Amino acid sequence: MSLRQAQDRPHLPLFKSPTWVETNTQPEAIVISSSLTYFPTMCGRFALTILLREMLARFDSEPADFDYAPRYNIAPLSHSPVVVAESQHRRLRPMRWGLVPSWSKDESRAARMINARSETVAEKPSFRKPFRTRRCLVPASGYYEWKVLPESRPGKPVKQPMYFRVGDGEPFAFAGLWDHWKRFDGKEVASFTILTTEPNDLSEPIHDRMPVILQEKDESTWLDPTTDPDRLLELLQPYPSIEMDTYPVSKKVNSSRNDDPTLIERIN
Repeated sequence: MSLRQAQDRPHLPLFKSPTWVETNTQPEAIVISSSLTYFPTMCGRFALTILLREMLARFDSEPADFDYAPRYNIAPLSHSPVVVAESQHRRLRPMRWGLVPSWSKDESRAARMINARSETVAEKPSFRKPFRTRRCLVPASGYYEWKVLPESRPGKPVKQPMYFRVGDGEPFAFAGLWDHWKRFDGKEVASFTILTTEPNDLSEPIHDRMPVILQEKDESTWLDPTTDPDRLLELLQPYPSIEMDTYPVSKKVNSSRNDDPTLIERIN
C-alpha cells in the first residue's frame, strides 16, 4: 500500500472508523462514534509540498523506502513522513498523525492527541516517555489556522482559513513526539503528535496557540537522545513573527478530500 493510500485508511479496529463531516465555515469535524465528535484544534492541518529528494537533503536523512507525494492538506489520522534518530543517523519514516501511547488499550483517543502542550509535555502520562526518548521532526511547508470573521454570530462562527509559512515557503520542522502501539492483530501503529506553545505576534490575533517550529540549528539538539530535558524545554518557544508570513486561502481546505496546490494560493 502506498503512503497516499494509507492516509485514507486509518486502522481503528476497536471502534467505528471515523468519518469527516464537511462544513463551509470551519475545518471538518471527525465523527468517531455516535456519541463522540471531535473538532481538531491547533495545529489541525498542515502542508508538505517539497519533493522527496529535497526533503532528504534538507533534513540530512537516510533514503526513504515508502511512496511519497507532496501534500497540501494533511489532516489528523492521516500519514506523513517524520524524521527520527536511529543509530547515529536520521531516518524518514511514515507515521500516522495522532499519538497512540504504547500503553494504550486502544486507538480511540488518537484524534484528540494530534497536539501536545509544551508547558506540560514532560509531566503528562501520554507524552512524558516520548518526550524523554522518542522525539522527532515533523517536516512541513506551512500550516493552516482559521480566523473568526466580524460577521460571525453567537454560536455561528464564520471562519476564514489562513496559511502560515516560514519565509517565502521554505521547508521547516515542527517539534514532534512519536510512539508505537501494537494492535490486537500484532501489527504496529507508529504515530506522532506536534507540540504547541504560546502564539507569536503574527498568530495571536487568530489563535491562542501555535505549533512549535524549531530553528534549523536546533533540530539536531531536539533529536539528540542525550540532550538534557531542561535544554529541550528551552527550544519550545514561539517562532519569531518577523520570519513568518500568513495570508488567506480558499475554503476548499476545509475538506480533507481536497489536496492540490491551489489550496495554498493567496486569495483576495
